[in-house]
Amino acid sequence: MTDSVDVVVVGAGPAGLRAATDLARDHNVLLLERESQAGGIPRHSHHLGYGLRDLGRVMSGPSYARALVDRALAAGVQIRTSAMVTGWAGSHSLHVTSPTGRDRVHARAVLLATGARERPRPARWIAGDRPAGVMTTGQLQQAVYLRHQSVGSTAVILGSELVSWSAVLTLREAGCRPIAMVTTAARPEAYALMGWAGRVAFRLPVLCDTSVVSINGHNRVSGITVRRGGRETTIACDTVITTGDWVPDHELARSRGIGIDASSRAPIADTSLRLTDDGVFGAGNLLHPVDTADVCALDGAHAAGSIRRWLAGDSRNAQAVELRAGEGFAWVAPGRWRPEDAPARDRLLLWPTTVHTFPNIVVRQAGRVISRARVPWPAAPGRMFRLPSSRMAHVRMDDGPVEISLG
Repeated sequence: MTDSVDVVVVGAGPAGLRAATDLARDHNVLLLERESQAGGIPRHSHHLGYGLRDLGRVMSGPSYARALVDRALAAGVQIRTSAMVTGWAGSHSLHVTSPTGRDRVHARAVLLATGARERPRPARWIAGDRPAGVMTTGQLQQAVYLRHQSVGSTAVILGSELVSWSAVLTLREAGCRPIAMVTTAARPEAYALMGWAGRVAFRLPVLCDTSVVSINGHNRVSGITVRRGGRETTIACDTVITTGDWVPDHELARSRGIGIDASSRAPIADTSLRLTDDGVFGAGNLLHPVDTADVCALDGAHAAGSIRRWLAGDSRNAQAVELRAGEGFAWVAPGRWRPEDAPARDRLLLWPTTVHTFPNIVVRQAGRVISRARVPWPAAPGRMFRLPSSRMAHVRMDDGPVEISLG
């Protein structure tokens, strides 16, 4: 069977749901989700902290997911769950496999909102045994909140990002006591206030400048060996949670031949969120692994506006200047600057590699400094750095790539 729609959206997380909702006001939209329920990661993340930027109130993850799904259905979005996109059937056509069989969907425009995932233990090259009891934050949350499974009695968390503290809350909900957080960073990666509150509330030590030597155990984890300051120590535990270290779910984009950023492994998008193929767009953590759910939803709204213009025959100059991450940053998103289109929320997103409390941001093009400013918010590994797009005001379209660095 072949379905024809105006827009097909792949991925029913916050970015995909918001984009589909906005587009459904005047277009026929089909939203495809490989899991059995729409809503993305928030639906199995039960703590508060969702919805502030896009819905104007603080909600739990499941409440936020339900609100986004309800809005999409009310707008007339067709949501098809348990529907896995397995490949491209044409420039704007997709092969979709579901319990009812294999179908083909053709659209005038495609939005990829497939999100990102944490690297599991094998991808992190952690030595040692291969026992049960090692999982990512996502696996932990699904085990606890969706399947109501027991996950152990004591846990060590690898990483100290925002998602690491989310894992702490989930472990406590499951009756598993977090006993240590381990990070190779020189200081905790989450925001200072959150890290301080977490350490005080949960009495959880955060071991910085600490690397994992091995995970130990036969049938079940028995402990984790770490190295700190040249000294090795084994921490007894029966559960290890690997957090952060995000990678985009980019397989669908890559199989199409869409340009991929070598550092972030995300599809390359311009400031209108167009990818490198005409009529194919991206949004959310597929493009910037990883940001908060409400920011991803606003990304979806930005993509919806660009798609609407595309469907209306937008013929503006598609010329764009490449953006590059310089010293102090791993990557920048979007990766191409179009002066006709400001980025979502008028911010460029960068992933820092070093800590600067009051960073000096330098923007260069063709060997000249076009912007230099010290900003009053910190740059630190493990969390997004947001740069106002006004810093790009003096970019020249004919002068080649632009580099953004910490001066």
